[in-house]
Formats: sequence, C-alpha cells, structure tokens
Amino acid sequence: MNGTGTGTAPHRSVLVVGAGPAGLLLAADLAEAGAPVTLVEKRPHKISNLSRAFVLHARTLEQLDARGLADELERAGRPLDRLRLFGRLAVELDTLPSRFNHLLVIPQYEVEKALYRRAVEAGVEFRYETELTGLAQDADGVTVEVRGPGDATGSLRAEYVVGTDGMRSAVRGAIGLPFPGRSVIRSVVLADVRLAEEPDTLLTVDAVGDAFAFLAPFGDGYYRVIAWNRARDVPDSEPLGLDEVKEVTRLALGRDYGMHDARWMSRFHSDERQAPAYRVGRVFLAGDAAHVHTPAGGQGMNTGLQDAANLGWKLARVVNGHADPALLDTYQAERHPVGRAVLRSSGGIVRLAMAKGPWELGLRGALTAFLNAVAPARRRAALQVTGIGYRYPAPRGAHRLTGARVPDVALESGRLHEALRGGRFVLITPEPYAGQGTRKDRLTVERWASDRRTTLLVRPDGYVAWAADSTDTETIEDALTRYVG
Repeated sequence: MNGTGTGTAPHRSVLVVGAGPAGLLLAADLAEAGAPVTLVEKRPHKISNLSRAFVLHARTLEQLDARGLADELERAGRPLDRLRLFGRLAVELDTLPSRFNHLLVIPQYEVEKALYRRAVEAGVEFRYETELTGLAQDADGVTVEVRGPGDATGSLRAEYVVGTDGMRSAVRGAIGLPFPGRSVIRSVVLADVRLAEEPDTLLTVDAVGDAFAFLAPFGDGYYRVIAWNRARDVPDSEPLGLDEVKEVTRLALGRDYGMHDARWMSRFHSDERQAPAYRVGRVFLAGDAAHVHTPAGGQGMNTGLQDAANLGWKLARVVNGHADPALLDTYQAERHPVGRAVLRSSGGIVRLAMAKGPWELGLRGALTAFLNAVAPARRRAALQVTGIGYRYPAPRGAHRLTGARVPDVALESGRLHEALRGGRFVLITPEPYAGQGTRKDRLTVERWASDRRTTLLVRPDGYVAWAADSTDTETIEDALTRYVG
C-alpha cells in the first residue's frame, strides 16, 4: 500500500477508516487472515474514557469469544441476567441459549482496549491523526486522499475501503450516499458523576411523565447518566449544569442518588438513520457509518461489531483469492435487514419510554402486561435485542439450518468458539474426515462430541454456510470447494 501518490494497482490490501470498535475488530480479522490492512484514524493515538456504549450482548460476546477476548472482558465487566424496563417489565436473559446468558455491563473503552491490543498483535498498520479528504474508485482499486499530522497531504491506495468512521462518516460522504432519517429525541443530557447512594440494580432505567433517565457504572466509582426531559428542549450547545442533570433524574427515577463531582457533561440528540446501501463498488460501510439509532436496548456498538464480523471474513477470502468478489454482495443482503430491525426495536423502546398521552400510556401498560404474562413473546424480544435471534437468508432449496447461528456446541476437541479462532471455517462431521488438503490455513475439521449425525460447515462468523443430514466424501468435498475454495 502506497503512503503517497497513487502508485500502482493495489495487491491484496484493505484500508479501514475509523478506529472505533467495529474498525478495530474488522482490521484485526483481516490481518489475522493474512490480508494487509491499514487502519486510518483522525484522532490522536488515545482511547477516550468518554464511553458512548455500556453493554455487550450475548451474540457479541459469542463473536468476541471466537476471537479469544470474551473471558477477559467478562472479568472486567459485570453481568446482568435480567433487564427491567418501565418499572414493571422484566426481560430474563438467563434462559438465553448461549454460554453468555446475560448482558455484560462494561464501558466501551474497555472493549476498545482489548480490540486494539488484538489488532496490534495481528499486525494492523495504524495511521493516527490522519483524515480522509477524498476518495476515487476505478476498476482495480480505490485511491484515498488524506491529510496527516502537520497538515501533510498524500494518498493511500487499496483494493477495498471500509468506512467505520461514525455517524458523520467522511467515507459515506465521499461516495455520495445519503443518510436518511431524523432526530428522535433532542437535548438528551449526558454526565459522568459520582453517587453518594449506590443504586439497587446494576442498570437503572425508568420513564415517568416527561422524564427519562438511565444510570450505568463505569466500574471506577463513576456512573454515566443519560437523561431527557420533554419540557426542556434546548440546543445541544446550551450550557449544562449538574443541577439540571439531578433534576431530570429525580423526575424519572424519584431521586438523584446524591450526584456529585461531575467529570464531564454534555448534550446530544438521538437520530434514527440508515444508509440505503452498505456497499458502493469497492467501498463498504459498517457500524455507525451505516446506521445510527437511539441508545435504547444498548444495541449500537453490538450491531457495529457484528457488521464487522460479517464483512471481515468475506473481504479476507476475496483479497486472498479464495472466493469470487460476488461473495461481497452478501454483506448488504445479510446486514442491512438487521440494521433496519435494530432501528425498529430501539425506536419502539424509546417511543414507549416517551409515552405521555392517555392512549400512549395505555398502550405501554398493555404491552408491558402482555410481555410479562406471555413468556414466548418475552423470549422473542430478548433474542432480538441480544442478537441471538437473527439468522441470515438461505438460497432456495438449502438445508433448513443454512444461515442459522450455531451455538458454542461441544466438539471432540473442545468447543466451537475455540475452533473458530483464527478466522477459519469449521467443518463438523459425525465421522472422521481427512479432507482438509491445501485448506489447512482456512479450514478446521472437527467431530461432534455427541451422537449427532448432521454435517455442518460453519462460517468464520459462526453461521451455517452448508449442512446435510447424510453425506459422503464427494458431497462434502463439493461443499468445501464451493464455500472454502
């Protein structure tokens, strides 16, 4: 990859723009698979402690487990096996069909630390204080114009570019994609404070009348407060004082827990937006560059990390010459509907929280009573919010398991998430199979620890690529040639 000038056509290279969680995971996945990757970030080399996200859901923890990171993050965070909303609705997570049958309360910066370390170890090239100023595609690759430290200008050349650079994505702007949607809530207040009284629950959230408030611990003695008062609609630039944060928290939660020593306060507005396409030619979008929504349900960072997990192995296979570029079209087909579903679910939660009129409050009460009384509906909601319930579309005539998420099943040598480490496909068979051949760098062959007879080919992101109830060596080899290369 050339640092200045357009140079010659790129060879097996990817440029990732934006070193947030999605960009870090994606870049490391590519590097581990042997695809040269450069990660460009306009900020200085510093992980901020001003976390936006505080929750890792079960499906994201499974993806991190397949990268050897989940156990250390579990030690750094605090598990919560039940979500309580609107004072009365309890969503149980301890029944999730996952090793991680809980959500993990952990600030985003702790997640970024682990992802950054993995990216460095994988050999990702970092360019901090480097801002994208322009982008041009041709038949062979992408030329990106950048401005670096000291306003030095230059260009980078890559076969593919991925924008993981947030809501105000320079990559999305450079390829001319709109970001349709609207602001849902304005003048939301944020504050990092100490509390004189510890809340009764790990996550504290409620909405009463015109007010909503959420409290989450950093783990260092400080708490993040996210609060909103319908009656206080002011610009984001309006000064914010601790007294206002305490007042809106008292309105929503009944008390302010003795907030003091605020180390940071700000206002923001919450948008619901989604790019119409996650790919334009050789350029892709992931995370907040592709979709933003309200923080309700804690799905933002999780959805972005799962975008990256979906795209990374596909890009690696294409740039390494093991798959046709048409494989990259499945990123849009699989992840865009998930982003749309997350917008609907997070938007539904926040609209219930904002309910004010008799009709809206009646609807919220009826829905709360229904979910509390009907366990299958409550379980379905938990599966969607945690990401466990999503599956990807399968071709017509495919096995019923194709596209489904595979749990961390037991194998003769251990468990699936361990076998997935290194970004390989995993073939799980009922009988011994010695057909890895020249695919050893991208395929692991395992046997069930049980007497199950189904043969599964599991993608590097943990979903079923192919399955069969009865097979022979020729059938398996055909499937491996088609999917693994």
